[in-house]
Amino acid sequence: MQLPPVPSLRTIRERLPEIFPEGTENRVYATRDIAASTVFVMFYTGAIEGADTWIRPDQVTKMSDAQAARTDAVSRERWTQDSLVPGRMKSIRGRWYASNTREPIRDETLRMGLVRTGAVVERQGLPTTSAKPRYALNAEFAALFDERLSRRDFHAAARKWQESHLSPVALTRIRLRRRGALAATSLAHVLVTLPNGETRQMAPGPSSVLSKAVIEVFAPRFLSEPAVVFLSESGNKVITEDQRLARSLGLRIVPDRNLPDIILADIGLKKPLLVFVEVVVTDGAITRPRKEALLALATNAGFPEDRVAFVTAFEDRSRPAFRRLSSELAWGTVAWFESEPERLILFMEETVTLDRLPHSPR
Repeated sequence: MQLPPVPSLRTIRERLPEIFPEGTENRVYATRDIAASTVFVMFYTGAIEGADTWIRPDQVTKMSDAQAARTDAVSRERWTQDSLVPGRMKSIRGRWYASNTREPIRDETLRMGLVRTGAVVERQGLPTTSAKPRYALNAEFAALFDERLSRRDFHAAARKWQESHLSPVALTRIRLRRRGALAATSLAHVLVTLPNGETRQMAPGPSSVLSKAVIEVFAPRFLSEPAVVFLSESGNKVITEDQRLARSLGLRIVPDRNLPDIILADIGLKKPLLVFVEVVVTDGAITRPRKEALLALATNAGFPEDRVAFVTAFEDRSRPAFRRLSSELAWGTVAWFESEPERLILFMEETVTLDRLPHSPR
C-alpha cells in the first residue's frame, strides 16, 4: 500500500480552525491540539477513506515527537502494526498523551467533533464493543491538508467542503458570524429596514446586526402585522420612536435604563400584542426583575398581562452569552436565535403535562 504524504502537525493545527470556523457545532472538539494530533496519526498510518486502513483512539496516545519525525514508509508501517498489538507499547518515551486519554479522544474528539462534522468516517459492520480500529479521514477532508495548496486554493477547497459536509444550521451560523464580523469592522453603519419600509442607520457592531435581525427577520416571522414602537442602541441612543403609535397603545415611553433595546407591537390582531425585546451579545437578558419592570410599564399603559411578550435575542445558542445567561432568563419569556430564526425556546411558567407540549410536524 502506498502511504499518503504526512502534513506537518503545524499545518494541521493552523488549518483546522479555518475548516471549522466560529459557529461550527462542537467546534472546540474539532480544533484543539488533541484533534490535530488525531488527524496527524490518521495521515501517518494512512487511515484515509478508501484505503481500508483504520485507527483506534489509543494509537493517538502512543505517538511521540521522535516517531512523528520518522516519515519513511517502513517506519510508518512498522509503527502502525506495533501500535495495534495489545501490550506492545506500554513504555514510550515522550508519548503525546497518557494511555487513559483514549476515552476523550474517542468520545469528544472523534464522536462529538470530527465524526459529527463528517471529517472522519467510521468503519461499517463493527459491533459497538469491538476493539478493532474503526476511524479514518474523509477523503475530501484529508485533501484540505495538502501542503502544496496555496492559501487561496485552500480557502476555496475548505468552503466547498463545508458546503458539502456541515449541517445547514452550522453553515447558517458560520455565515452569520462572517457577516457580523464584517458589519462590526468595515461598515460605516448598519442599515435597518422597518416594517413600514422606512430605514434607519445604526452604529456598526454585533448588537446593531442582531437588532437588524430582530426587526427584519424575527418580527415578520412571528408577528402578523409588526410595527416598531421603539429602537435604541448601546448608550441609550434612540434610533427611532413612534410616539403616535405609542400613544394609541396607551404606552408612555420615557427613554431610560428601564426600557429594552426594542419595543415591537403586533397591530394586526384584534387585541394588539406588545413585545419587549432585549438584544444580547454579551449581557442584558430579560431576567425576573427586568420582566417585572417591563410588565409594570405595560400594565400601567392598560395592557393585560396576556397581551405582553418578552423576548431575549441572541446570536446563537452555542455562544457564551446564552450559555452564561440561560439560567437567569425569566419564566414566561422567550429566547430567539439569529442562527435558527424559525425556532423559539419558551420558558414556560405554568405547569403542563408532556402530552400538551407543542411538537414539530412529523
